Amino acid sequence: MSHPHPELATPPALPKGGVRVVALGGLGEVGRNMTVIEYDGRLLIVDCGVLFPEDHPGVDLILPDFEYIADRLDDVEAIVLTHGHEDHIGAVPYLLRLKPDLPLVGSTLTLALIEAKLKEHRITPYTLGVKEGGREVLGAFDCEFVAVNHSIPDALAVFIRTPGGTLLHTGDFKMDQLPLDGRITDLRAFGRLGEEGVDLFLTDSTNAEVPGFTTPERDIAPAIERVFAKAERRIIVACFSSHVHRVQQVLDAAEANGRKVAMVGRSMVRNMGIAADLGYLHVPDGVLVDVKKLGDLEDNKVVLVCTGSQGEPMAALSRMANRDHRIDVGEGDTVLMASSLIPGNENAVYRVINGLMHLGAKVVHKGNAMVHVSGHASAGELLYCYNIVKPRNVMPVHGEWRHLIANADLAVATGVPRERVVLAEDGVVVDLIDGKAAITGAVPCGYVYVDGSLVGTTDETMLKDRRILRDEGFVTIIVVRDADTGKIAAGPEIQTRGFAEDEAIFDKVVPKIESALEEARAKGINDTYQLQQVIRRAVGGFMGGKLRRRPMIIPIVIDA
Repeated sequence: MSHPHPELATPPALPKGGVRVVALGGLGEVGRNMTVIEYDGRLLIVDCGVLFPEDHPGVDLILPDFEYIADRLDDVEAIVLTHGHEDHIGAVPYLLRLKPDLPLVGSTLTLALIEAKLKEHRITPYTLGVKEGGREVLGAFDCEFVAVNHSIPDALAVFIRTPGGTLLHTGDFKMDQLPLDGRITDLRAFGRLGEEGVDLFLTDSTNAEVPGFTTPERDIAPAIERVFAKAERRIIVACFSSHVHRVQQVLDAAEANGRKVAMVGRSMVRNMGIAADLGYLHVPDGVLVDVKKLGDLEDNKVVLVCTGSQGEPMAALSRMANRDHRIDVGEGDTVLMASSLIPGNENAVYRVINGLMHLGAKVVHKGNAMVHVSGHASAGELLYCYNIVKPRNVMPVHGEWRHLIANADLAVATGVPRERVVLAEDGVVVDLIDGKAAITGAVPCGYVYVDGSLVGTTDETMLKDRRILRDEGFVTIIVVRDADTGKIAAGPEIQTRGFAEDEAIFDKVVPKIESALEEARAKGINDTYQLQQVIRRAVGGFMGGKLRRRPMIIPIVIDA
């Protein structure tokens, strides 16, 4: 899409003293989080993540649309990264390709993860490490960092002070009171900042529809322990390659049950190595082994930790389900899928589960055991935050439209006036002027596709063609025309792919093509392109009426 809201015009120039907020991703979707904040001609970017494709054949990643800031990169003070998940840092390499010296600001683990990623892109970034309680002046933006609890260590919220107003961006967070690393969301800081005055509160909306409180991470340890105690052969654990807390629980359970653990997959090995080196992951002595040495161990002494909990086609678990991996899953193996379902991934995940069970494995997942808890605040926690912060304006972020609406309703329930709750989507411009936040326009903000080594060249037209080829098949019609008389000299020859029907059925369309071409010749139509369109219409009418199909039709007219 080129514009999210045709009814919204290009925003006017930002008035002096105003603060502008433009989300280039993360609103109306789970992923691709990126928010641009402007004051006095200067820009601050909060997060720069990717969205994983659903029905986008051939696409590897979906990026935020950088067009809005592409010619203003010299105005960017820094990119503040709230935590190290792919949907918040994955697009950083593609933005730094445009300007490699943009400063990256984040916690120790977050910066270590992005630096490792940038190394693969051959980019050496300029980084600034920060900690909770720290404060950095980034040009026009005075930023204070607040500890928040999430499903990855070292996550931060950021409080942004400008002369035009203050903003508190939570990033992804929850309020686990018994976190595995002992690092809780700093509600005392939230309260203090609320006393100072929060003009615009940008809050995580992912679990706003879920009542109550998110289950503590510690509560799932017994469920994981039961899986380990009952497993007869190998245990294969699938989770996000950045879920340090979950991997820690797996390591602890493995040690308690006399098992060895091997990491499978480049991102898993890399990220867990970084976490261990920095002290965020504590590996018990002798538990971790190289995957190449698994053949020396009995099956009931083995644990594999891999990626693929979202059904990603190229991830290790999907390849195991398809028997396209060096690790053969079989009878007696236990597969533990330790993650929540990201909206839109349900079919892919269930396809993997069915494939693994067909091979004889027992699959334990959130649907049949409490082996995962969310990393996001549920409604009860969000209500607490609204009552503590008492913001003047609220802008729900990070979530699909239903999540944003649910979060907005929670804000209103705690006393925030409805007119001060701004529901925006990607590309919608929100200005904070004189203490009041309001939508003032929209900017182009489409999907940017990473397709192999190409970025931004694949578009919706190309994806539509790929979907048609995948779902409807294609038909090629070759006609040789006498260059002198314009009559058919050979053909029509019809070739098809992706059809279950007998090829003889396509003989019925030949007279229709011949008749259409003869009619076109009688009308004086000799242009090759126009004749191809005549063939396309004749074949399309037959396919739609007779076969109820809409294949890709490729007519070829050759003069001889």
